[in-house]
Amino acid sequence: MQMQTWAAAKAPPNLSAGPPSYHVVGRHGMMPAVQHDEAARFNFLANMNRFLSSQLLPGVKKAYEARAKPSFIQQTGAAPTHRKEVKALMSAEPAYQNWSALRRGTMELRQQSGRSVVLRQLEPLVQQARELNAGAATLQLVDNFEVPRYISAVEQHCAPGGYSSELIADDVSAAANYDVGIFATTGGGLGRYADGGGKAVVEWLAKAHPNFKPKRILDLGTGLGHNLLPLAIAFPDAEIVAVDVAAPMLRYGHARAKSLQVEGIRFLQANAEALDFPDQHFDFIMSCMFLHETSFVAIQKIFNESKRLLSDSGISIHLEQPQYAGMDVYEQFIRDWDAHNNNEPFWTTMHDLDLHELAQTAGFERAQCFETGLEAVVDETLFPKAPGKSEDYGRKAAWYAFGTQPMPAQSKAT
Repeated sequence: MQMQTWAAAKAPPNLSAGPPSYHVVGRHGMMPAVQHDEAARFNFLANMNRFLSSQLLPGVKKAYEARAKPSFIQQTGAAPTHRKEVKALMSAEPAYQNWSALRRGTMELRQQSGRSVVLRQLEPLVQQARELNAGAATLQLVDNFEVPRYISAVEQHCAPGGYSSELIADDVSAAANYDVGIFATTGGGLGRYADGGGKAVVEWLAKAHPNFKPKRILDLGTGLGHNLLPLAIAFPDAEIVAVDVAAPMLRYGHARAKSLQVEGIRFLQANAEALDFPDQHFDFIMSCMFLHETSFVAIQKIFNESKRLLSDSGISIHLEQPQYAGMDVYEQFIRDWDAHNNNEPFWTTMHDLDLHELAQTAGFERAQCFETGLEAVVDETLFPKAPGKSEDYGRKAAWYAFGTQPMPAQSKAT
């Protein structure tokens, strides 16, 4: 597929204090072509998101400390002890109202900007995916597949139609929109190919489990498969399965991987709550920002299934935003913004859950569970980290990771 594109390969990166230019976003055979004005919109949104997090959000915290919190203490005799109390206070605070409205507006504009890019070239994108996917046994979709309501009923992150809806036959629009615009949401924090989370997992495995050589790898809620590709490159001899319920994501992800010359990943349409694999079939199970997209009932089933599928010497890891337990109530309130304003209905409940308890209910031993922190691994000459200590809660390319590993007496190598 030949398309005119503004994103010239020789364009110099912008290494100023702001996000890098859209010029440096990685190109591949499925990436929608972006024209000058479209790239300018993405650059504006990336810089706007950086401005909101580094310039306006600190002022929201000051307003809480200087006005809202003292007022609450004066009225009740004590500081707020729950994020709901903070939310009630801050909902009337102009500093928060302005930041929140602008943050919501940037997300809506990001989605509509990406959607307009994709829709003007949707038929060529679909044809390109058909050609790349033609005859591939590694793309397995299911006729009349029942997408769980917690996915089908939600327009995640304000994306029209959500992840699973289809506009035309063999649709890839939801995935293409995600891929072309994730730069704007994260300010390039995930790297050229938005795979900084997957690279972080590979780096963590190399440090924490240097002798670990998985034979079979499972990625739950894979989406585009962007975080799985670094695993496929790191473990070229492994059998790798990418699971998702959304056919547009799988079609696009499979074609995207092929265009990047990463072959052999099996993209499978299936529900992570119940998978058709034998017991202890996988040595490594992972997910990245997937658990909060599920539901209270589904998440326990997913942990149960992970326990069934993981070998005795296997490792699992799930990348998410931090759990709320032990967190300052103001930070809980700010992090909870996505639940109330960004179409993330399970966000609050998921981050209140005790993941250790979920794992133990599934059958893991407490001693097997671990927590750690991971940051996206990117080329910092192209995607420099944000200056200072600014934190874009819920969007920073850094994660709380929860997982399980073999009991201490067991070998960590497969």
